[in-house]
Amino acid sequence: MLISPTTAAGIADRSVTLAFRRWDRPRMRPGSTQRTGAGVVLVETVEEVDVGSLTEDDARQAGVRSLAELRRLIDRRDGAHVYRMRVSLAGADPRVALREQAELSDEDRQDLDARLDRWDAARGEPWTREILRLIADRPGVRAPDLAASLGRETLPFKRDVRKLKELGLTRSLEVGYEISPRGRAYLR
Repeated sequence: MLISPTTAAGIADRSVTLAFRRWDRPRMRPGSTQRTGAGVVLVETVEEVDVGSLTEDDARQAGVRSLAELRRLIDRRDGAHVYRMRVSLAGADPRVALREQAELSDEDRQDLDARLDRWDAARGEPWTREILRLIADRPGVRAPDLAASLGRETLPFKRDVRKLKELGLTRSLEVGYEISPRGRAYLR
């Protein structure tokens, strides 16, 4: 489930407590979490609803100006069923604290080396450190441009950067990426 930055901010400040999605089958379950720029969002409940039963209060709790706008947003999506989810902020995104670590212990470095080595071996070629160095050398450069400089397609390149982000080594910018303090410590 994609959560827009505006909706995530509303969930964080508790002005948004509901989310609606049109799906063929539920893609989230109670207890599911989603990381967003505002923190980790918890899906507390998931229930199928009839669009005709939605109210102005549902729209307000979803951070939408009116019931008509909520219905328009729901109807823009494909899927046979509409689901209402009660959502709340579960806490901070743990990657934020991780990527801010400017010092690495020997154990941290060994763990990162092992993980990156496994990823390189799985692909049959080294790529992890190459991408880290590229981002370090070219912060804020668009992903398509970075990918092209390596002779790669954009979407697979972005997937690789997300893997490095999961380890706290990079962070996304409005345009492009940059190396996090943890990533700089690793590259030293």
